[in-house]
Amino acid sequence: ILAGIGLNEADSAQAARALPAEVTLAISPYAPQPAPVLPIAREMGHEMLLSIPMEPQGFPLNDPGDHALLTDAAPAENARSLDWALGRFAGYAGTTGALGNKLNGERFQSLPEQIDPVLSTLAARGLFYVDPRPGQPALAHVWSRAIDLTVDDTSERAAIEAKLAELERIARDKGSALGLVGTPSPVAIDRIAAWASGINERGFSLAPASALMRPP
Repeated sequence: ILAGIGLNEADSAQAARALPAEVTLAISPYAPQPAPVLPIAREMGHEMLLSIPMEPQGFPLNDPGDHALLTDAAPAENARSLDWALGRFAGYAGTTGALGNKLNGERFQSLPEQIDPVLSTLAARGLFYVDPRPGQPALAHVWSRAIDLTVDDTSERAAIEAKLAELERIARDKGSALGLVGTPSPVAIDRIAAWASGINERGFSLAPASALMRPP
């Protein structure tokens, strides 16, 4: 999954064009509307997720934006913020808390009384949820899957390549693996494209995120 799509038009368009269709794109609700990248992503066959802004670790220094779901907000206010995000564009298959730039909503998601109503709303709309916190168990209420690792903890070429190799190791051991790239940087796009070009020869298949979801 590649998050942060829509904020930087050039990088987002390059990601949609350069990466295989099986790479899922997570679109930011803060992208300009209508987001120019959406028709490109659809033309190239990418599955799309909606990123839901939620309170991260380090808030308020780490700021998820004006429409984020917050732990100290009233339930009705968070419900309005969720409705705002879900209405930003159409055609997404599921959702995620990965907003991009390492904003993954960890604090909000750690509180069941906060996240459970969100998951119930998603389930009622037939949407799955990708948990951007590595290794978390399946969630209640909704089809979901946590990522196995974040690929671009650092933006260095060698570090990204090492994480992609680790993703293959996890897939070999477990049967599947789900990685998250937080920002569509030119280095990340280049390394993922090169890695994906030879993945079949190494005995793996790419699949969109929806293929890996698990029941509640």
